[in-house]
Amino acid sequence: MRISFHSHLIVIFVFMLFSENTQAQLYNYGEVLQKSLFFYECQRSGLLPETNRVSWRGNSGLCDGQDHGVDLAGGWYDAGDHVKFGFPMANAAVKLAWSALESEEAYRSIGQWNILLDNLRWVNNYFIKCHIKKVDGSTLKFFGQVGNPKIDHAYWGSAEAMNILRPSYYVDDSRPGTELTAETAAALAAASMVFEKTDSSYSAKLLAEAITLYAFADLHRGSYTNSIVAAKGYYDSFNGYQDELMWGAIWLYKATREKKYLEKAKGIYTSLPNQLNQNVKQYIGGDSWDNKVYASYVLMAELTGEASYRQDAARFLDYWSQGHEGNRIAYSLGGQAFFSKWGSLRYAANASFLAFMYVKYFQDVDQKHSATYKAFGIRQVNYILGDNPRRSSYVIGFGNNSPTNPHHRNAHGSISGSIKEPVDTKHILFGALVGGPSKPNDDYHDVRNNYVENEVSCDYNAGFTGAMAMMVGFFGGKSLDGFPPL
Repeated sequence: MRISFHSHLIVIFVFMLFSENTQAQLYNYGEVLQKSLFFYECQRSGLLPETNRVSWRGNSGLCDGQDHGVDLAGGWYDAGDHVKFGFPMANAAVKLAWSALESEEAYRSIGQWNILLDNLRWVNNYFIKCHIKKVDGSTLKFFGQVGNPKIDHAYWGSAEAMNILRPSYYVDDSRPGTELTAETAAALAAASMVFEKTDSSYSAKLLAEAITLYAFADLHRGSYTNSIVAAKGYYDSFNGYQDELMWGAIWLYKATREKKYLEKAKGIYTSLPNQLNQNVKQYIGGDSWDNKVYASYVLMAELTGEASYRQDAARFLDYWSQGHEGNRIAYSLGGQAFFSKWGSLRYAANASFLAFMYVKYFQDVDQKHSATYKAFGIRQVNYILGDNPRRSSYVIGFGNNSPTNPHHRNAHGSISGSIKEPVDTKHILFGALVGGPSKPNDDYHDVRNNYVENEVSCDYNAGFTGAMAMMVGFFGGKSLDGFPPL
């Protein structure tokens, strides 16, 4: 029997509403949120603090930056490797700070607020190290990457034991990197708001760094991978730097309330591309470390109160949920909204986070859309946690049949340099969201060398963590006592 697009849409939409009403509270969202934060501690590079909770991690990367006479120890390893890619790291930091600003009560309710602050301080301290300034305080250079991916990916072992070349790469006025520096400015500005009440001096320092770095990004325009060529093929900027310039301006306006930043954001917004053959802003796509357009729709609507921005955000979220004028994201039979084979669950989690932000900002003025988007986000989160045809969690160390073989060197714990030895992964990478199905067919393979489906990254977890904090706000939850296990 042939089912029309609209009939299929109705079936899925009814299923989404049914899921919200009957299955939304199947899981302990507090435990998931607790563990998702722990994952960032597993990714730490540098001199670990006395409060380190990851028993199988030690100091690493202590000589980072010495090839240029600077101290770049710190930050996060990107994924299952040991490269520190500044561009996606900054985007993950923005999302975590955004979540802190919107879900503080949820984090506090499960005793994770100070842990979140500690993670934000860790990564932003690293950004400050990367920002080398002139005597007058303006930007001299910014280090956007540590580690050559080709060299790094040829090494399969722990970060603590690595003895490989780790070159560091920077941008400056003759080698600009607008995406990198504008995104980092956004991260610093967002974090400055988080720390404003509890550590005013640190907040002011973060904001000053953000202002200086954004001015550099705006003045010296150019794509960062033309300057940091070693990032090409890994974190290319596919859609240019205009969205990062806009994104940085949005966050600086939120942090400073200086109208010049809002005017800059509005100016760039008008130049954003329209959807093909339509007289509306682009809505077919996914939020990611590279694309800040859709998140900007949501924040511009919240900041200005103007209906046009909210309509742009709604078209994007319609595309991911109920469809817009016949255009709709692909769905698996099990209910996963599928955008790309690389980190498919990451895209679903990011869309869920934006959907929840829309609900928080606009549920009073747009109840119909808000109900749809909330149901969509809940469905995607629950799919990730086990409400799927496999009845398996995609979050390591949580729920039923969770992944045990992530593509992750540190967790694997090989001392032979082989991805096959030991057979069993030594350490549980609690809280890490794996990439997930590489096709919209609900199929997944828990195989260590399958990096498409089974790698993890700071980027994958960022929107997911924000979505989980909102779930705790909706439904409550508890963190586990005695976590992490020794």
